[in-house]
Amino acid sequence: MIFWWFLLLASAVSWALTGFLLRYALAKNLIDIPNERSSHSVPTPRGGGVAIVLSFLAALPVLNSFDLLSTPICLALSGAGSAVAITGFLDDHGHIAARWRLLVHFGAAAWGLYWLGGFPPLAAFGYILDLGWLGYLCAAFYIVWLLNLYNFMDGIDGLAGIEAITACCSGALLTWLAAPDSSAVLLPVLLASAVLGFLVWNFPPARIFMGDAGSGFLGIMLALLSVQAASVEPRLFWVWLILLGVFIVDATLTLCRRVLRGEKFYEAHRSHAYQYASRILGAHWPVTLAIGAINVLWLTPVAGLVALEKLDGIAGLMLAYSPLILLAYRYKAGASQDAS
Repeated sequence: MIFWWFLLLASAVSWALTGFLLRYALAKNLIDIPNERSSHSVPTPRGGGVAIVLSFLAALPVLNSFDLLSTPICLALSGAGSAVAITGFLDDHGHIAARWRLLVHFGAAAWGLYWLGGFPPLAAFGYILDLGWLGYLCAAFYIVWLLNLYNFMDGIDGLAGIEAITACCSGALLTWLAAPDSSAVLLPVLLASAVLGFLVWNFPPARIFMGDAGSGFLGIMLALLSVQAASVEPRLFWVWLILLGVFIVDATLTLCRRVLRGEKFYEAHRSHAYQYASRILGAHWPVTLAIGAINVLWLTPVAGLVALEKLDGIAGLMLAYSPLILLAYRYKAGASQDAS
């Protein structure tokens, strides 16, 4: 019962902080001005995602003091999340070169992996695969990619928030089904609660945007939560990859197609499938709600089959991603912006 009140408090604090950050952004002129690469048409304050960061990170030592969260996990999430959020906050206020941001991102990934005990063995086709040092390296790239793709996918109102809430709630439920005695259930629910307070301000039409501090923070938190879940039960890593499938497929396919055309992957653009879809439909909210529905009605059931050992993780991943790839092509993910 205390934990449920704690979740309500996290949402309330996040909501109140977002309101404060809205006034701060207006005072400091932290405004996203629409341009030819934007998906919005109205100048909007940015940086509201800091509310998610502060409300979530402030809760970690409290959970630790009540023995609901181990010290290594607390250090992993606090250190990695703070580094990424501070870098994003500074970038929101003034541009930081991509190479320095990437250096911080890899450092944060290494910090998180160290305190989580590295990348755990994976379950695949009935076997447990321990990748050793190669697993550490692959995990670092996975964390950095998820961090950055979350930033790329935060381009229309409410989308990043809906993705985090649905993935976290489903991840917590499926973790509970696979490992009911694990404390790994608590953190996704806490993160979803912090995001909910912000989403009240960000749901279409958004009054404030998340900014790099918030989107990068969510990306690395979700990546580290997936690694933590895999350390509890190896098949849960595939569960999280399935739950995050819309973001992973759209961002990865878009990046690959742009790189193959010789475009600079780090330059701003609006060629993701969700961005084309929002232009076709003429609004953000149908796309945001549709992706939330896909997460709940398609990805969660498939991930549930994996969590309950009714389906192999890789097979489940292929099953879940197949229609997402078709949808991404249908909505021109990574196509030249001249095609719009």
